[in-house]
Amino acid sequence: MRTSERTHSWITFQLDLRRATPELWIQLGEASSKFDHLAGAPLQPAVAKTLHEIFLAKGVGATTAIEGNTLTESQVLEHVKGTLKLPPSQAYLAQEVENILRECNRIVSELVGPGENPKLTPEMIQHFNREVLRDLAVDEGVVPGVYREHSVLVGSVYRGAPAEDCPYLMERLCQWLNEGFSGLGTDGQTPLAILKAVLAHLYIAWIHPFGDGNGRTARLLEFYLLMDAGVPVPAAHLLSDHYNKTRTEYYRQLDRASKSGGEVLPFLAYACQGLLDGLRTQITMVREQQQKVAWENHVHEVFRQMKGSASHKRQRDLILALGDQAGWVEVSKIGTLSVPMAHAYKPDKPRLLARDLNAIQATGLIERTHGKARARREIIQAFLPKRSQS
Repeated sequence: MRTSERTHSWITFQLDLRRATPELWIQLGEASSKFDHLAGAPLQPAVAKTLHEIFLAKGVGATTAIEGNTLTESQVLEHVKGTLKLPPSQAYLAQEVENILRECNRIVSELVGPGENPKLTPEMIQHFNREVLRDLAVDEGVVPGVYREHSVLVGSVYRGAPAEDCPYLMERLCQWLNEGFSGLGTDGQTPLAILKAVLAHLYIAWIHPFGDGNGRTARLLEFYLLMDAGVPVPAAHLLSDHYNKTRTEYYRQLDRASKSGGEVLPFLAYACQGLLDGLRTQITMVREQQQKVAWENHVHEVFRQMKGSASHKRQRDLILALGDQAGWVEVSKIGTLSVPMAHAYKPDKPRLLARDLNAIQATGLIERTHGKARARREIIQAFLPKRSQS
């Protein structure tokens, strides 16, 4: 009998879903549907780039923040864009972020495209650990990417698996994940991919195979497995963001999973709910962008039906500028909305703005009251399929 079988009997490489709640299956099904929705939602290039950068920053920043990195989400976004400047004393914070960012980008570049992806191996996970610790200070005796040879106490409460069993346990973990789970097969179903990714994360936390960087390695492995299954890139960052936002609950669920003797279903439910919440947010963002495009197309169509003139182009630009605002805009401040508005509506020509607003209002595209105006973007809701609001 291996030592780990006595000390860590909950590391069984088994998943019994017979006691899974209906809610968990519903979560998995909805997440799978939303993955497909995101993957099939075309966006304008600039919008797609922004969405990618925002959630890349969230995921990368989250996986380092959990370990104590103090860079803010906006600073991580600056780093993603290549504009972050830090004093030398804080350079290590950027290095921690850069290590995760670089490896996430490598995973995306190698896994997004035609061809069969390689099977998961212990060497791949060792590579992840080596990369997350690159150019960072580590404790004496810790060699990045090499299994530890000493006992380790995690958070003063949890002891990792016996060091002598780490190579064996990592081999078993990769074999288990590659073979699939009983009754679910290995054909890359999205619900299966979610289960695999979350359980891989959990098992790395339990085994704790490395002297440092286990948490970052676990979350990077989770990202890899989601990408490997075809999950859209922005969505593959959501779990790390969820764990960071609910850090206290994250640690509580990890602790509960081990102390319960390997009861993984509560941790799966916790992770899936956070993933689903994040997906709903992403879907909302995508829908808002698509409705913005629909609104702009509608405005262009309305003015296309008019006899073209310089005033019509100016009025079209005015309604589009109003449409970029969240609500009511004071008429006196319309000239400050953009450079074209400043040129078109100079303070010494107030009547021109009044005439243009009257002309646009006649089209039904804007609403005015008490010296304010707003774009009636809600009219495009009429283009959506009818449904009961009860």
